[in-house]
Order: sequence, then C-alpha cells, then structure tokens
Amino acid sequence: MTHLLLRSATLAVFSLLISCSGNSQNQKINSTETNISGDLQNPETVEKNSPEYKSAFENQTRVKGLKTKTAYEVQVINSNLGRPWGITNLPDGQFLITEKSGYLNVLSADGKTVTKIEGLPKVNDKGQGGLLDVVIDPMYENNKMIYFTFSEPANGGNHTAVGKGELSLDQKKILNPVVIFRATPTYDGDKHFGSRLAFDKSGNLYASFGERSDLETRPLAQNTMAYLGKIVKIDRDGKPAESNPFLKNIKFKPEIYSYGHRNPQGLAMDENGQLWEAEMGPKGGDEINLILAGKNYGWGNVTYGTEYSGKKIKGGTTQKSGTEQPVYYWDPSVSMSGITFYTGNIEEWKNNLFLGCLGGQKIIRLKIENNKVIAEEWLLSDKNERFRDVLNGKDGNLYAITDSGKLYKISKK
Repeated sequence: MTHLLLRSATLAVFSLLISCSGNSQNQKINSTETNISGDLQNPETVEKNSPEYKSAFENQTRVKGLKTKTAYEVQVINSNLGRPWGITNLPDGQFLITEKSGYLNVLSADGKTVTKIEGLPKVNDKGQGGLLDVVIDPMYENNKMIYFTFSEPANGGNHTAVGKGELSLDQKKILNPVVIFRATPTYDGDKHFGSRLAFDKSGNLYASFGERSDLETRPLAQNTMAYLGKIVKIDRDGKPAESNPFLKNIKFKPEIYSYGHRNPQGLAMDENGQLWEAEMGPKGGDEINLILAGKNYGWGNVTYGTEYSGKKIKGGTTQKSGTEQPVYYWDPSVSMSGITFYTGNIEEWKNNLFLGCLGGQKIIRLKIENNKVIAEEWLLSDKNERFRDVLNGKDGNLYAITDSGKLYKISKK
C-alpha cells in the first residue's frame, strides 16, 4: 500500500513538471545565464539616509551587483609610503607617489626600491591639505616635466595650487618648480581642496577644486568669478584652454570648464576622451558625473545628500532646471577619492571605472554602457583600508594606495 502511494505521488509530481516544462525550463536558463554573467543584488544593503529622495532615472543608484569571474590576486608590494595621496606611472613602469608632507616618492616597478624627491614648493599639510595629486606631461620622455597640486600657504590662509617642474636625471629633485594656477580666493581652512589632475588627448590639463567645505564658502561653488567648486581646463602654462566654454563671457573666469562641485577628488578620461568626475557629497549624495563643457552640477542648491546633522539642504532639492544630474550616486556615502578607467589584463574589467573609497574602505568597480552605470561590484572590502587613489598600471595591473601607506597590486592569476 505504501509502495502504491509513493508511486502515485511520484507520478503526480512528474505530471506537474511535464505540464509546466516550458516555464520551468525558461526559469532555469535565465537563472543559469544570471550566474554566468555574475549578476547579483546590489552590494549596498544599508538603509538610505534619505529614503524619501527619489532618483531622476532608473539605475541612477543601487544598480544590480556584479561578481568578477576571472581569478585575480591581491598583493601589498610596499607598506612604507607615509601619507600618500596621488599615484601615476613613469614611462618605464616606475611609480610616482605624492606624500602629503611635501615630497614625492619614486618607487621601482616591483615596489622594493624607494627614492625620495625633494625641491617642491612649501605645502600646508594640515587637515586634508598637503602635496596632493601628480601626473606626468604627455611629452614626458622629452621634457621630464611633471605636474602636481598642493595646498599652498598664503596670506589669509591657503588655496589649491597647480605646479610643474622637471624631474632631475637622478630622480632626487624637482628642478625649477613653478606655480601655474591658483584656485582663489584664499581661505583659512583645511578641507575640500579637491585637487585631481587629468590630461586630455590634446595636451590640455583639467584640475578640480573643492568649495572648501564651510557654509561660508559653499556659495562660491555657484559663483562664476571664483575658482572654488570648479573644474578648470588650462594649457601647460596655466592659461585658459582655447576651447573653453566661457572665454568670451565676462561673467565667468575664462579657465572654468564646469561648476557647482562640492569636493571633486576623482578625475579620469574614458576610452572616448570623455571626462568623468567623482565628487564627495555631504551625508549621502556621493556622485559620479560625466563632465560637459559649461555645465552646472548643482552643488550649493541641489544634492541627494543632507547636512551631517540630517537637515535637508535647500529644502531637499534633488533636481533643478539648469543643473546636471549625476550619472550615479550613493546614499549612504562611500567617500570615494581617486578614480581610473581600466584597460589591463582582466578582460571583463576592460573600460570599467574603478574608485578608491576612504570611509567606505573598498574599491568600487562600475560597469558603464552608453554613459550609464549598469552594474556595481565592491572589491577588497576585507582589507579594512582607506583607498586614496587607484591607478590603471602600464603593466596591465590595477594598483591602489591607502592612507595607511600601502601600495596594493591587483593582478590576473
């Protein structure tokens, strides 16, 4: 009797499966495809600071997650870099790494040999200040010229400055350093210097500047006769680029390329020559922006974040005519700093945007198609590090520096 009941139950289940075979098979295929593509739930599981704020379009925040399928390894190749802030490669694969107190390190490609470079201008390294970003001239192999940003002490406080100088043949000194641009007005503060640099294919230099954090200076992000809260586009001598949008507009400083920024600590050019920016929001509202000539990105009037007290900014305005929406934002904040587009040895990472995160203590990978974020992955969260900057290395590997003084190498196994 028991045998007959079991046989009947089995036949009933089998019949049910047959009758639903089309749907079940499709669900299985879809599930398999999802696993193959690595799609997951978005990695952010913490409740939003401002759940009442609605995004302007689909996938502007908390897109689906992604998991790297390629095997890779993570190594610390140097752990004695002091307080690093910016990193770039020399043509031979060595690294140039800034140290906030006012000097550069040249690090061998294997991370074992460090040479200290001195001769840079005096910096004010209190708070978030110091020697900050560094890039090399597109013609470096001919002129040995490097460009750097720093918080320059001045009467009345300090400001972010862009300098340049020639690296000596023994790689121990910057020769003939000169300041080519100053983000005035000067202010007596120690926060939101911004300070990333990026060259475009034409040899023009973009530099980002924060609005210096305080309520007193915040309105200057919208003041087009001040450089605070701006991205400028200049030539190698610090003069306005000839293609700038406001060259003939007397209501704008001629170097201004975009405005309405809070604390833009990430700049990177993509494969199409487009400029992308990572901008720290207040409490929530960290942004990724595609930077377009002459556009207003809203800070001071528009944000997906709040004051640190929780008070709404401008009554909770998240969208406003005449301002650009971020391509992507986070709430709560991830505190990203340096960013890079990857072109290296891991095929599935090609042309993805990588962001080093400070308070978020991770590296974020964003997959972007048609200038929209379609997936997000969190990497190295287990390291408990504040990742200050990331580098698409000349050797095809991804590198990252941390506030604890380490250089990480992420490479394909």
